Amino acid sequence: MLTAFPDTAHLRTTAEFVRDQDTASLLALLLPGLDGSELRSLTERCCFTHAAVLVFPPDWDTLHAELAACDLAADADPAPSVVVKERLAARHRRDPATLDVRILRPPVRGRGGESRMVEVFALPVPPGSGLAEVADVERARQHEAHVAFDVDRADPLLLSGLRTILIRHGATPDGGGYNVHENGTVFYFATPPDSTSGYRRMELYASGDFRDVLAVHLAEQRADQDAATLLRLMTGAWTTQALAAFAELGVPDALDTEFGTELEVLAKQTGLHADSLNRLLRYLAMMGVVRRDAGSGGDSAGGWDGDGGDSDGGSSDDCADGGDGGGIGGSWRLTGLGSLLRADDSHSMRSLALMYAGTFYQSFTGLAHTVRTGRDGFEHVFGTHHFEHFGRHPGLTDLFQQSMAASALMFDPVPDHPAFAAAVEHAAARKRPATVVDVAGGTGALLGRILTAHPTLHGALLERPHVVPAAREALRAAGCADRCEYHVGDFADVPSGADVYLLSRVLHDWDDERCREILRHCAKAMPQHADLLVLERVLPVGTVPSLAGSWDLHMLCNVGGRERHTGHYARLLADAGLELVAHSPLPLEGRLLHARKMSGA
Repeated sequence: MLTAFPDTAHLRTTAEFVRDQDTASLLALLLPGLDGSELRSLTERCCFTHAAVLVFPPDWDTLHAELAACDLAADADPAPSVVVKERLAARHRRDPATLDVRILRPPVRGRGGESRMVEVFALPVPPGSGLAEVADVERARQHEAHVAFDVDRADPLLLSGLRTILIRHGATPDGGGYNVHENGTVFYFATPPDSTSGYRRMELYASGDFRDVLAVHLAEQRADQDAATLLRLMTGAWTTQALAAFAELGVPDALDTEFGTELEVLAKQTGLHADSLNRLLRYLAMMGVVRRDAGSGGDSAGGWDGDGGDSDGGSSDDCADGGDGGGIGGSWRLTGLGSLLRADDSHSMRSLALMYAGTFYQSFTGLAHTVRTGRDGFEHVFGTHHFEHFGRHPGLTDLFQQSMAASALMFDPVPDHPAFAAAVEHAAARKRPATVVDVAGGTGALLGRILTAHPTLHGALLERPHVVPAAREALRAAGCADRCEYHVGDFADVPSGADVYLLSRVLHDWDDERCREILRHCAKAMPQHADLLVLERVLPVGTVPSLAGSWDLHMLCNVGGRERHTGHYARLLADAGLELVAHSPLPLEGRLLHARKMSGA
C-alpha cells in the first residue's frame, strides 16, 4: 500500500525539514537581504512552526496509514481548509464545493525540542476520479508547499510592519485568507528570487480576525499580478520572433523528441553561436517548445527539488547554466509542441511562424491606422492591398500558400461529410461523375483530400493565375490530376452545374457586401440539388478566448475582413438565397457550415 501512494516521499522530506530548521536560520535563507537588526526583530515576533505539503490520498484511511508510516501521528480529525480549497478552485477552474480539502497537523519536535508540525493539506482522489488531473499538476508544481511562521501577540500595526519588512526584502504578496473554523488569518508571500531555502512560498499566521490588513495584502497582490500579466502580454511579440528564429535557423530539424542533443553539438550542427542559442532555448523552454533533459541540469518542467520546496523549474536550470544565467551546457530535445516547427512534420506550422514574424508582423504596425480610419493596415504599411502585394512577390505567395496548408488539420473530418456521398449517389443515378468545385481553393490541399477519399469524384479548382501552377503540382502529387480541372478567374467565374461547392476560409477575407456577392455567384452556379460547404472559424458567444477572436483582429488589420458568429453567416447566406441547414465542429476551432438553395431560389 505504501508504494501505491506517491506522496510518501514528500511527507518524509517535509518532516525532516521541519525537524532540522530554526527560526533565525530559516528567515535568513528566505530573505537573504535582511540585516542583523531586522532579523532579530522578525525572530522576536515570529516563530517557525511548520512546513506544508498538499497530498492526494485515495481515501482518509490510506492517508492516516501513510502518516503513521512516516512517524507523523495525527490524532485530531481533519479540519476544513478554506484558503487552499479556494486557491485550488481558482487555479483549476473548479467549483469549490467539489473540493473536499482538509488539514491535518501531525506534531514534530525540532532538534532543540521545539513544538512544530507538518501541515498536511489533503484532497482525496479516489481511483478513476475526475480530480486525477488536478493531483498530477499539483504534485509536479507543488504550489501549496510553504514554510510558516506564527506571529506572537498579533495586532494590525505589528502585522503591517512585518509585511513591510518582508516586501522591502523582495517577498511579494501571494494570497491569503481568513479561516472562520479556526479564527485565524493567513498571509502568503512568494519568496525573493535569491532565496536559498528551497521553498518558494512563506506564510505568516496570526490568531484572530485581521481581515482589514488582509484586504490591503490581497489588493497589493492583485496590483502586482496585473502588472506582471500586462508585461507578459506586451512581450508576446518577443515570443513570435523567438519561434520564427527557431524555425528559420533550422533548430527544430536538428533536434529530436526522444533523445537529447548536447548544446555544443547542436550549435555546431546548426552553425549558431552556442551561448545565444542556449538563451533562445531557455526562453522557448518556458513556452513548452523544447525541454532540457533531466540529468543535464534538471528537468525544465519543474517539480520537487528534494529539500521540501518547490523548485518551479528555476533552481535546477540555473545550476546547469553556472548559476548566473550566462553559462552554457545541457542536452535539449523537442516537445510535441516544438515538433510542429520541423519542416518535415506532416502538420508543420513552420511557414506560419515565418509569416507571422515577417509580413504579418510588419502589417500589424498599421493596426492603430486601421482602428482610426476603418481601412486595412496592410495597405497602409505596404502601399497595396494584401492580395495584390502577394501576387507581385512569388516567393511570398508560396510562403503564404504553405502557411494556409499548415492549418490543414482543420480539413481532416471534411471528406466524411455526407454531402459527398449524396453527390456520388445523385450523380450515379444520372450516369455521370459527381463534381466538387473548390472556390478560391489555394493549392488544393482540401480538394486533394476529398478527391483521395472519394475515388469517383471529380474536382474543379478556381483560383488566381499565379496560384494555379502550384495547385496543379500539388494535386498531381496527390494522384488526383486526372480527375481535376483548373479555372483561372475571380468569384464571378464560379463553374456551374457541380454537386458540391466549397468555400474554405474565404468569406472571412471580405466585408459583408462582398460576401453577399460571392455567395450570390455560388448560388447562381449551383443546381437545386447542390450543397455548399463553408469552412471558417466562428466567433463564440461573449468574449471567451478563442482563435476566432484573434483572427478577427488579424482579418481587420490585413484584409478588411472579419470573423463572424453562426447567426451572422446564416443571414449572409439567406441574403444570397441560401439556407444554413447544419453546422458542425472542426479541429483548430473551425466550423463547417452546410447550406443549400432555398426552395424556389
